[in-house]
Amino acid sequence: MPTGHSKCKICRRAGEKLFLKGEKCFTPKCVFNKKPYAPGKLDSERKHRSQLTEYGRQLREKQKVRNMYGLREEQFSRYVKEATSHAGTNPAEMLYERLESRLDNVIFRLGIAASRPLARQMVSHGHITVNGRRVTIPSYRLKTGDELGIRDNSKQSKLFIELGSKLAKQTYPTWLSFSPDVLKGEMKGAPRMEKSDNLFDLASVVEFYSR
Repeated sequence: MPTGHSKCKICRRAGEKLFLKGEKCFTPKCVFNKKPYAPGKLDSERKHRSQLTEYGRQLREKQKVRNMYGLREEQFSRYVKEATSHAGTNPAEMLYERLESRLDNVIFRLGIAASRPLARQMVSHGHITVNGRRVTIPSYRLKTGDELGIRDNSKQSKLFIELGSKLAKQTYPTWLSFSPDVLKGEMKGAPRMEKSDNLFDLASVVEFYSR
């Protein structure tokens, strides 16, 4: 797993915050606030960045999305392949659905974890249940109607103490619901892009792999 310093480098290469460190990204100490440019860039390069080619833009977008979800290239390319294999569907929307329905991502979206890397740890360490059964695979794909929660033996962990009160005013994507009083959530439908999902351009990612 990337360290805090290497996560900052990923954001700097992307040219924008990817919020890989959760709440720490909002603090004044965030490296990106002081150095919002790629590591190793000279002053002249920062001021006079050359125009990216279309290929370069698509490559950067691909790397940005892959790093946001914390996926290896092999995993990510497989998701793209699956998304483009269904005739009559929008590949970008299908790719979004596959990325967002990952268990670690849903834990992050519900606010149970402050970042996807932390959500991945929670799942791997056996803290999360799906339909009452412990699941330790971060990439586990949730389906409509699946219910998830915190394992009973984990509720006293410092990770989850007072979680209910912290999430009382949390807002969720329309395809998710969560009950803070019992720490249980549900996937109400397939993930769909919303206006707030403007951090990336999945159509460009699909085009990159179509070359």
